[in-house]
Amino acid sequence: MSATPRRRIRRAALMGAVCALAVTGAGLTGCSSEDPDAGTNGVGKLSAEKIQAKARTAAESAEAVRLHGTVAAGGSTYTLDMRLKPDGGTGSVAAEGTTFGLLRVGEQLFLKADAEFWSHDGGDAAAAEKLADKYVKVPQSDPVYKKFSGFTDKDVLIGGLLTLHGTVETDGRHEQAGVRTIRITGDQGAGGSLDVSLEGTPYPLRLVRAGSAGTLSLSDWNKDFALEEPAEDDTLDYGKQLPTS
Repeated sequence: MSATPRRRIRRAALMGAVCALAVTGAGLTGCSSEDPDAGTNGVGKLSAEKIQAKARTAAESAEAVRLHGTVAAGGSTYTLDMRLKPDGGTGSVAAEGTTFGLLRVGEQLFLKADAEFWSHDGGDAAAAEKLADKYVKVPQSDPVYKKFSGFTDKDVLIGGLLTLHGTVETDGRHEQAGVRTIRITGDQGAGGSLDVSLEGTPYPLRLVRAGSAGTLSLSDWNKDFALEEPAEDDTLDYGKQLPTS
């Protein structure tokens, strides 16, 4: 064997030992030849704009999703835990110290809350007791319908929330709930950030909204759930308009 092959063999052995040392905690880098995109859906190789487009397409095409976290809008901060489908949604919303349930099936919206919610700001106590813990039909002409039906609308929420402001760039690989993600940001985070799954379908998994306007997790993509109108004896039709409070 010539001297040159021997030197190559010794060098390879030395590099192997150095890399083994790095694995055991020496903190050295550059030893691994592993492709960071191996075993992924490949979106990590794309530009930030294309990643965002793929995430939006995947989200819009999904038949179901769970969305939970906080959203600041109209001077209030809402804590959401909603399950959404193209034809409706169900879940809870908390704001200003109170929590209420929302259910929309097709065009029909129901609101469910306790007596304290209905009697807020001096509302009629007797009416509040009647409405408490019932699914109250919300007339489409009522301002409450316009205000809260959006929380049950998958297209409205996804379309409005998955927007990053400013220049969109990638911001490395991360992990959400045990799933590897690629993060994209607007204006280096000032315009919001979005974590997109690197495993399977490139669904958006976490959104940090611009201007500290809330953080939302998106999960249970395409996981079906029951969505039907409540039983008649558990439903009340308040009439043309709900209490203004």
